[in-house]
Amino acid sequence: MDKQKCYFQAVSTGTGLLGLRLFLAWEFFESGMEKLNGENWFMEVQDSFPFPFNLLPTDLSWLLAMSAELLLPIFLVLGLATRFSTLSLAILTAVAWYTVHAGAGYNVCSNGYKMALIYLVALLPLFTQGAGMLSLDSLLQRKFSTKNWLKFL
Repeated sequence: MDKQKCYFQAVSTGTGLLGLRLFLAWEFFESGMEKLNGENWFMEVQDSFPFPFNLLPTDLSWLLAMSAELLLPIFLVLGLATRFSTLSLAILTAVAWYTVHAGAGYNVCSNGYKMALIYLVALLPLFTQGAGMLSLDSLLQRKFSTKNWLKFL
């Protein structure tokens, strides 16, 4: 593969991954804002939280979920610590699926798990491929390419 074709492929893949990052950032940030402006309803579902999340006080769980949904989308937009952010958001989504949506079936109108599944599927490419060329992760990796640990961000 020639250099120009390889560069085009990297840019087009990076553009697709940027689109996913922006979509997911909006969705999670919006959820975080709802928590910030709303009431803590985790008390109603604490018994349904999977271990070890059921051991945390509901106020702490609420704060952790809200903070993750407000901070990690910023990382997604920047393409910074993308794999960490996507893994964290995937865990948050899996807990929400298990706790709130699993028993309601697939349909979104019934508060089912369809959106949780969509989010997990959309997070998967970002976790496996990283943020792509159009990201701070990529810039840092190019700048500090001798640092192998950056490949896992």
